[in-house]
Amino acid sequence: MSNIRDIASLANVSVTTVSRVLNNHPYVSEEKREAVWQAVKQMNYQKNINAVHLSKGKTNVIGVVIPHIHHPYFSLLLEGIAQEAQVNEYKLMMIQTNYEAEKELEALDMLKHKQVDGLVITSRESPLDAIMEYVSYGPIVLCEEIDDKEVSSVCIDHYCAFKDAMNYLVEKGHRHIGYCINRTEGKSSLKRREAYTDVLQVIGEPLREEWIFKDCLYIEDGERVVMEWLKLQKRPTALLVTNDSVAAGVIIQCQKQAIVVPDDLAIIGFDNEDIAKSLNITTMELPLRAMGQKAFQQCLMKDSASCVVMPYKLIDRKTV
Repeated sequence: MSNIRDIASLANVSVTTVSRVLNNHPYVSEEKREAVWQAVKQMNYQKNINAVHLSKGKTNVIGVVIPHIHHPYFSLLLEGIAQEAQVNEYKLMMIQTNYEAEKELEALDMLKHKQVDGLVITSRESPLDAIMEYVSYGPIVLCEEIDDKEVSSVCIDHYCAFKDAMNYLVEKGHRHIGYCINRTEGKSSLKRREAYTDVLQVIGEPLREEWIFKDCLYIEDGERVVMEWLKLQKRPTALLVTNDSVAAGVIIQCQKQAIVVPDDLAIIGFDNEDIAKSLNITTMELPLRAMGQKAFQQCLMKDSASCVVMPYKLIDRKTV
């Protein structure tokens, strides 16, 4: 592979002159400029873009750590990030992790080695302490509520959103309430459980673990939840479902099993995805595109960390 020394030798100019020509530097005679470009063409020379990035200290690339690209929640976040990246003339590098801590560490090492200018972590498996070790290498933005002032975050108040949804069901006369969730140990998941427990205590109802349906992420998981619900001796009359895809699966399976929604089982979803609009699912609208845009903006703010809490609202349709 040719380098600028080879170009200089062929063009019969100095290495400095070649560098100036390649970087559009003024004060190079037209004769020498033409000789350099002729040599570049003859040797099919390509710039080492990594070397250029290292010399400038900037790649104009932001890494996006994302567990699942094909899930609507993360797709909407990514859409917002991508919109803002385009506006600011940045490229994105996707690092899909499937919640594997090793892959998250690989992304953090990319920041350390200046392969990206910053990282947006949409959801994580790694402990916060492990991430904090990398904040000195560049901006890191977490899409979750974070108390540490050294790292930026953009989030929904999942405790309040879940509590408001629970209270709405209580106002509608429900006391036997279950919920569907994917991961049980993530920070947002723990906040939701806390809200669930607090409302149950207020209304004097016990927490029944069998009414918490786990590993719920896709439509087929919602279908499974209904079959598990049917097997229960004592059933909840309402379900909070932490994403609309699963809520749609619940609705579809209820129709197959002649379960009347909301008379037999009331449903509240989360996110206000397109499928919730199509099936008229009552849902807690989360501004995911706007969250993605804000996360990208924070990634460009290198000198200050901030925490932005995004608003949410209940969209009342026909399933409560």
